[in-house]
Amino acid sequence: MDLKEKVKSLAEAQAQEIVDIRRHLHAHPELSFQEHETSKYVAERLKSFGITPTEGVADTGLTALIEGKNPQKKVIALRADMDALPIQEANDVPYKSTNNGVMHACGHDVHTSSLLGTAKVLNQLKGEFEGSVKLIFQPGEEKIPGGASLMIKAGALEAPKPNHIFGQHVLPHLPAGKVGFREGMYMASADEIYITVKGKGGHAAMPEKNIDPILITSHIIVALQQIVSRHASPKMPTVLSFGRVIAEGATNVIPNEVKVEGTFRTMDEEWRAKAHQRMKAIAESLTEGMGGSCEFEIRRGYPFLKNSPELTQRARNYAIDLLGNDNVVDLDLWLAAEDFSYYTQVADACFYRLGTGNEEKGITSSVHTPTFDIDEDALKVGVSLMSWITLQELKH
Repeated sequence: MDLKEKVKSLAEAQAQEIVDIRRHLHAHPELSFQEHETSKYVAERLKSFGITPTEGVADTGLTALIEGKNPQKKVIALRADMDALPIQEANDVPYKSTNNGVMHACGHDVHTSSLLGTAKVLNQLKGEFEGSVKLIFQPGEEKIPGGASLMIKAGALEAPKPNHIFGQHVLPHLPAGKVGFREGMYMASADEIYITVKGKGGHAAMPEKNIDPILITSHIIVALQQIVSRHASPKMPTVLSFGRVIAEGATNVIPNEVKVEGTFRTMDEEWRAKAHQRMKAIAESLTEGMGGSCEFEIRRGYPFLKNSPELTQRARNYAIDLLGNDNVVDLDLWLAAEDFSYYTQVADACFYRLGTGNEEKGITSSVHTPTFDIDEDALKVGVSLMSWITLQELKH
């Protein structure tokens, strides 16, 4: 049996075990930087495979090393994230979240179980490759400053330092069995915007005696769209969106202040810095002109994610070799953000997508929704592909 068939056979043999692991993780989600039980569970599974983890990296993260023959020859890192989202699950499934208001709605249970499956496969094959595989299970992908940045600071990419790092992420609109790749720029930077507009509240029937922060806020939200429509180059993908506005007034009460929260995303650091300055200037000058005051805070988030072109092209070819050309697709630019981007800033990296959808089974919900779920057949693909990419890249 050649190596490719061994990978497929081992992935098939443990398929139900990985499904069970994914269901356990899905039923017991934990929020960002609170993944204490998840981390313990992952450590226990690794130990059961004969792999010794290093626990407590960046508090709830962990790493492990699988050494093949000549372990110093080349090192490949593989990453999974473990945190869940503050979402109440609406699915009626046996593995539904048991933690009220917390759900694996972004597929991190898939990422973690797939990497555990990959670890088991590679550990069983460690006599057949040269080099080492570093496993990285990180906390807090969903929350600034991002667990990836903390793992890097804690030395996750040192001793030994990997030559390359790979990560995968679910993609619900891509059918299970398919995967996607994009060379070069792929995902956006992401900054959080917090605005507090202060005025003078009072009776809504006497607006002349008030400074209406709701009116001021509405002007700010509209005016800030200039950043995208009038200042951003058409060649520079940019998104500015506001998802939360809090004004604690009533039908006849104008409040003293309004709070606004939003996100700014782009793919160029110079433009990102200029846009920050312009947004703040627009909001503050407009507020002052209308008699109020404004506190404008930008919390700098993840950088853009850029895949190594050469590494990604090789990984794409490995995927075609394993899955067939029809099951490997090219990805478009995506203005979502991922803290895997921190790894791409310091190492040759490839971040690819794992199809998890199935229209026939009614599995079509997007990530970050209460009804998100996956076709669990995707887990075998996730395990076998990550194992195959690693083995092939160790030979490169």
